[in-house]
Amino acid sequence: MKKPPPSVIDLFSGVGGLSLGAARAGFAVKGGVDTDPHALKAHGINFPRAYHLLADVSELAGDYVRSAFGIGKDPPTGVIGGPPCQGFSNIGRRNRDDVRNHLFLDFFRLVREIEPAFYLAENVPGIMHPQNVAIREMATALVSHKYRVLDPIFVRGNDFGAPTTRTRVFFVGYIPDRVGGFTEECFLPPEKIEEVRVKDALRGLPIIVDRSWQSEADGWQVSQALGQGPYSCRLHGHIPQNVGDPIAIHRLKTECKASGTLGTRHSPAVARRYAALGSGERDRISKSCRLDLEGFCPTLRSGTGPERGSYQAVRPIHPTMARVITPREAARLQGFPDWFTFSPTKWHSFRQIGGSVSPIIAERLMSAIRLSIDR
Repeated sequence: MKKPPPSVIDLFSGVGGLSLGAARAGFAVKGGVDTDPHALKAHGINFPRAYHLLADVSELAGDYVRSAFGIGKDPPTGVIGGPPCQGFSNIGRRNRDDVRNHLFLDFFRLVREIEPAFYLAENVPGIMHPQNVAIREMATALVSHKYRVLDPIFVRGNDFGAPTTRTRVFFVGYIPDRVGGFTEECFLPPEKIEEVRVKDALRGLPIIVDRSWQSEADGWQVSQALGQGPYSCRLHGHIPQNVGDPIAIHRLKTECKASGTLGTRHSPAVARRYAALGSGERDRISKSCRLDLEGFCPTLRSGTGPERGSYQAVRPIHPTMARVITPREAARLQGFPDWFTFSPTKWHSFRQIGGSVSPIIAERLMSAIRLSIDR
């Protein structure tokens, strides 16, 4: 009888960047937990066999999570997730009193209560600031009695084959008698890596985007996967079992179309300002920066939720056109495949993409853990 694959639960799952990386690494995604109904709905479309729990992690107990996900007394192999990072971010106010900072502790509390074989938590580099020493030590203290806790692992996207310089820190730990040993060195960038630049990531997508493309139906446009490297091959392929929206996968296969190519109605004055910008230059009013075809994409931001004013994040400007990028272009720059589905609206889709872990990064990190499980 074939042994079932190791399983993971994705806390703070968002749209599922970590989930997709885990699935591509050979894990079964049991489900996701999030407070954002739009993100959780999109996660459900992309992971139709998983269970989805719309809930505040701070209000959950380990026994309830086990029951909700049908785990029973047998713990999952892994618990993964990206607790909210706004209070730690160098871009934001870096407020150590931000109530969302305590969700980082709740992640580790649930790890203690659920007792998975390993855990992996993602956050911004700002969490390593000296003012956050106490919260990091409290988190570690919750699990160090049972888990071997690795030193924080810094990861820059383009070092791992993603077309972005986005840098994140990962916290990883495991129970030695349930997982083969691994160290921080297992998560180092490969010595030989395919560099994916902005031009590579956007290749095969429409360059001319009609500003009238505003509806979900309009967003379905031709999306080709051009190239032979690992990144390009993952744009249309490497679809794990039981993952993906059947409709999106079918349309990509039969029509070579993907969703999310939505236009933005810029005023003539804004379009003129954008047209005058050179590569890497920033618009003085909108603060949007023109992408460099030969460079990497900077960190995509997610903006704020309804509870904090619903502010749209600043979007990069297309490297050759006088417009900001589309959701599908943002997805490419973050490392998502063309068959992956986001919210039909620009605001929610950009929030989902900007708040996600790059699936390229997630797959490489989770693959290192999977190797230790298979030993």
